[in-house]
Amino acid sequence: MNPKYERQLKKGVLEMLVLKLLSKEKMYGFQLIQKLQLCNSKYFSLKEGTLYPILYRLEDDGLVKSEKIVNKPKELAKKYYVITDQGVEVLKELEILWKDFSKEVSKIMED
Repeated sequence: MNPKYERQLKKGVLEMLVLKLLSKEKMYGFQLIQKLQLCNSKYFSLKEGTLYPILYRLEDDGLVKSEKIVNKPKELAKKYYVITDQGVEVLKELEILWKDFSKEVSKIMED
């Protein structure tokens, strides 16, 4: 398959997946990448160069906020991301939209 088609399909879903993961707990970027890898999905194995622009966009849109936290003495601060109230609302809307959207796509593809 042409990789550009796969990229295009993934592109519309990644923001929703990041919001969903952050709705469960605050995480830094590498943790998000690891969580997605734990899903054993060949489609959502992300690289930092893909994830961080998504996080920055979500932050610019007010859906997530970041804070630097030092977990241990003499350790560098890590930038943690947390979903905002607005992000929670948008995630709820996206989940409803996704269910309807995927159902409609499945109907068409089954014909």
